[in-house]
Amino acid sequence: MKTAFVVLKVFFLACLCLALSVSASESQWAPDWPKDWLAAWNDPPPELRPLQIVHGLTENQAGVEYISAIKEVGLGGIVCNVNFHDYLRSEANWATLIKAVDACREVGLIVWIYDEQGYPSGAAGGLVLQTNPQFEALALTYNPQLSDPFKLRPSYEHTHASNNVYAARRYPNIIDETAVDCFIGKTHEAYRRRLGPHLGTTVKAFFTDEPSLMVVNIGRLPQHISAKVKVIDPIDVSIQPLPSVPWVKEMPVKYKQRYGQDLMAVRRSLFTGDSADDRLIRRRFWALISDLMAERYFGKIQNWCRNNNIASSGHILCEESVIRHVPLEGNALKVLGRMDIPGLDMLSSDPATVFHQGWLTATLPASAAILNGRRQVMTEVSDYAQRAFNKPPATLPQMQATAAWQAALGVTEFTLYYGSIHRILADTQPDKSQRSREDYQSYYDYVGRLNALLRNARLTPRVLLYYPIYDLWSEFLPVAENLTLQTQSTRTQQLVQSFINLGKKLLTSQIPFVLVDHELLGSAKIRDKKVCIADRRFDALILPAGVQLPESVARNVDKFAAAEGCIQRHESSNADIDIDKLQQLTGSCRLQPAGDNVIMGYFVRDGRSILLLVNVGKQPYVGKIPVVNPEAWSVADPATGRIKKADVDELSSIRVNLPTYSTVLLIGP
Repeated sequence: MKTAFVVLKVFFLACLCLALSVSASESQWAPDWPKDWLAAWNDPPPELRPLQIVHGLTENQAGVEYISAIKEVGLGGIVCNVNFHDYLRSEANWATLIKAVDACREVGLIVWIYDEQGYPSGAAGGLVLQTNPQFEALALTYNPQLSDPFKLRPSYEHTHASNNVYAARRYPNIIDETAVDCFIGKTHEAYRRRLGPHLGTTVKAFFTDEPSLMVVNIGRLPQHISAKVKVIDPIDVSIQPLPSVPWVKEMPVKYKQRYGQDLMAVRRSLFTGDSADDRLIRRRFWALISDLMAERYFGKIQNWCRNNNIASSGHILCEESVIRHVPLEGNALKVLGRMDIPGLDMLSSDPATVFHQGWLTATLPASAAILNGRRQVMTEVSDYAQRAFNKPPATLPQMQATAAWQAALGVTEFTLYYGSIHRILADTQPDKSQRSREDYQSYYDYVGRLNALLRNARLTPRVLLYYPIYDLWSEFLPVAENLTLQTQSTRTQQLVQSFINLGKKLLTSQIPFVLVDHELLGSAKIRDKKVCIADRRFDALILPAGVQLPESVARNVDKFAAAEGCIQRHESSNADIDIDKLQQLTGSCRLQPAGDNVIMGYFVRDGRSILLLVNVGKQPYVGKIPVVNPEAWSVADPATGRIKKADVDELSSIRVNLPTYSTVLLIGP
């Protein structure tokens, strides 16, 4: 017995020594990251952290003490505006805003300016139309029951102007140059006069919110929401909903100058007809609308911002609905390209939203940034969809996973409608979100850590997915009722369904991609079996079912094919594409086993690969991912800040263990 006891004691001491040795070894291990990476990860500076949207700071909340508390809770800054009360008119309110921005400068917080009293942007709180009622948004309507079916009328009833959560208020025509000049004069110039020394230093960007062409019946708001909407301009219930297209007084002249055709003589084709001539007229009209939107609204704001050393940012309306891109913006990808920091609106913090066209909402501005040589992409994110429809508010893990999948697709700037900053600082949640101050701090740190590694990294997509807006221009027919895909032609439905299915397939196969329209693809260069746009090189092009390429694009696609480039044509909306070939061609990392609920982002920074993996599903994922030299990789958890060596299996793959809504960053040598 004594001998056995001695043997057991020796064995125990040996195990203890081994454990201590391993523990000491692990405690001595440190990632071989550059010092600036590690410093930012351990303590993300304000420029990497989220910005809270704060619409109404009072005099007491504008001082250094209160602004310091905002910084101490972990935010990087605020998106703010002069108080909505007596909007743009009250010098007392301007003084409060100046005081708040001065305080932000003193404590080191970033400021973005929100450019409207509520939304949609463009109205200057009603001052634009008070200046000139003729600036109101205009529509050409069509009523085939009348002998003269065409009528010009203001775009208000049945549109987003009269049917949004903030207020029913008449809206300016944002393809009218003088109306937009008036908006910039009333809004941006007023901020410049008061905050001029801060522009480009403390004040980094202007945020424009959901401007659009007001010709779409977007359907009624639910009764429990519409009952709370304030009505600034009375709604005429006798106004009949009619098929409508946007208009500006010089439209016939512009159309004639560009195409040599009398638009008024062929305007019926904008509403009906399926001949080749009908389609040509529609395509020409919407191409012109797209250019006017890009130049007269987004371009004017971008030029003003650049002249004042700040960035233009914000987001459009209904990014998730491809068919609404035509009447609301003309070409969503093009207008987003006229923002220095293009953005999106993410109203849901259910991580599974990424599959329900959330990927499109984020990929549109990310593609606009990438193909215009930029990196920053903004999100306005909240759990509004949960709260407004009596669902449980988003939990901290859901919020974090929602941030992570957006970061994987390219988002860098997080502007928040989560909670109220005043409640957060007081650590009270009368909205029953049940999120504590500590939860919010954890979220702010989480975003900061994501950006510590990714904001200065380069996304590396090598696949182009064709955005079929050119085809949709030809097909689109305005309708009086709520505009949905089902109100459009069979070909439109095929185009959109194919496009959406392709995007989702690439997403769930962990193949990064960007969207490209006919203009960008037609002007691309073909070199060395690659499509070259700006400073980017792409190995593969995927075409949705039913697209008919314009001549310039078809020539480029033929060149790419002749150079043995990879082109995959979707034969039908339900067909599949060769994912194996795309993964082999692009070198995409393949999860083993496949993980449909894992979203992956690919980045390169200082020559090092970074992979972001987030599980947006409700079930854990356990698997592995093959990489080169896996022993040299590290694994970082943005939720905890922990960094460790990669866990490598016997086949030289990194083991991946992702609980529900969890995220890891894999950092290569």
